Amino acid sequence: MAYMPYKPMTKYQLYRLIENTESLKDKRHPMFERNRFMKFLAWFMFAYYAAILLFLGVVLGFGLKGDYSAAYHRLDSGFFYLLIIDFWTRFILQETPAQKAQSYALLPIRRSFLMKGYLIRSMLSWGNMFWGFFLIPFGIISIVPIMGWMGFLGWILGYWLLFVFNGLSYLYVRALCMKHMLWFLVPLALHVGFVCACVIPDHNVFRIPFITFMDGFVWWRLLPFLVVGLLVAFAFWANYKLQMGMVYNEIGKKEEVALKNVSQFKLLNRYGIMGEYIKLELKLRMRNKQVRTQFFVGLGFITFFAAILYFTDIYDTGFMKSFICLYDYVVLGMMTLITIMCFEGNYIDGLMSRRNSIYDLLRAKFYFNSALLIIPFVFILPLMIIGKIGFWMNLGYLFFTVGVLYPCIFQLAVYNKNTLPLNVKLMKGNSGTMMQSIISIIAIFLPIAIERVSVLLLGSTWGYIPLIALGIVGIATHQLWLRNIYQRFMLRRYENMEAFRSSRNS
Repeated sequence: MAYMPYKPMTKYQLYRLIENTESLKDKRHPMFERNRFMKFLAWFMFAYYAAILLFLGVVLGFGLKGDYSAAYHRLDSGFFYLLIIDFWTRFILQETPAQKAQSYALLPIRRSFLMKGYLIRSMLSWGNMFWGFFLIPFGIISIVPIMGWMGFLGWILGYWLLFVFNGLSYLYVRALCMKHMLWFLVPLALHVGFVCACVIPDHNVFRIPFITFMDGFVWWRLLPFLVVGLLVAFAFWANYKLQMGMVYNEIGKKEEVALKNVSQFKLLNRYGIMGEYIKLELKLRMRNKQVRTQFFVGLGFITFFAAILYFTDIYDTGFMKSFICLYDYVVLGMMTLITIMCFEGNYIDGLMSRRNSIYDLLRAKFYFNSALLIIPFVFILPLMIIGKIGFWMNLGYLFFTVGVLYPCIFQLAVYNKNTLPLNVKLMKGNSGTMMQSIISIIAIFLPIAIERVSVLLLGSTWGYIPLIALGIVGIATHQLWLRNIYQRFMLRRYENMEAFRSSRNS
């Protein structure tokens, strides 16, 4: 038998192999079969938002048909707003290279190759081209008749380079957020400061410089391309250095922590076994990175919507007031209760070792999440004082959230069976399930529908009485429906426990 010399793979072949492996990763995940509806929903939402951007591009292009130059100049004068929107939407859609590289850490592949490969993939990803659904039709309508196809291609290329730089900037910030979540305040401060500098003065000082800069792409001038190219190169180098230092921290989940005294929550000892499970809920939010991050994100949403309603008049319509009031009450619960029992899947075997432990856990979750509604109540109180939110609306959504929405969301305890990790700071790709999507939609739109019909039939005061009454009934019977959830969970316990174990280390 002839000796066949070993021929190592080229870098391009290795890059293609990793790319194919990434495409197969989701298909081999144990939750793939259960998430087909979510994948269909994700593609539907992608097409939906693409259609919206396409529509906006055509409408804005034809809307300024009488003055083609003003059309793209007006857009170029505010291109930084597109970058801001693009930056913050990436937080729910994109992972860092350090998160992706952990699967290859023990293989004989250079970390430098992995980092460079993933950074290049992120630069060439379709996410950087998504705004093309808006920019391409707008540019064809507003630029081609004036500057021709070459001017249009230069303009599109300039925007693509800006979005590539924006994506690399996001990767750098998100990697820093994996060390400490307060790093996200840096881009937030920069973006808020820029918006204030544009809005507060009578004259936007950035308008002419931005138009001049973007015009350089249309005329294919070297300076704008050189500036953006250098920014992209610097962002690539900064990400490479940071990700190289963080990849093993992400793999080993190790970080330096300061020794500190651990609170025993002795005040809850008087409540016996129920107090112990409430302690478990407190420690889940204080010690585990994902749940703690979810809590602060929910708190940020509450603050944001309350501030918008307090300081501006743009959402003073009846529907938006109802939506903001309801959302402030339900967001903290939805952040964690939509995935109820998924975090407990990490130690479900220990919970199942004691009789009625799941029932006691569910009661503790209900009491704890109900008590958390004090936080949105405090934020909504100033809105009640200035008359933006009515007293009966506030009371109606408070009781309806506790007595109706929480019982609906708690039904997921029977059907959730995908373990979520506790030791990472940022959520990885958890696409959810069909049942979670249905419950989320019900929690947001059912109360507003009931409130609108009740107010129409009974008036602005008595219209909230049905919400309050339904909430009181749900609160008064909470032990009955919690017991029912517990009994149904126990009927499916072996199926759920097997699914928790299979997805625990996937």
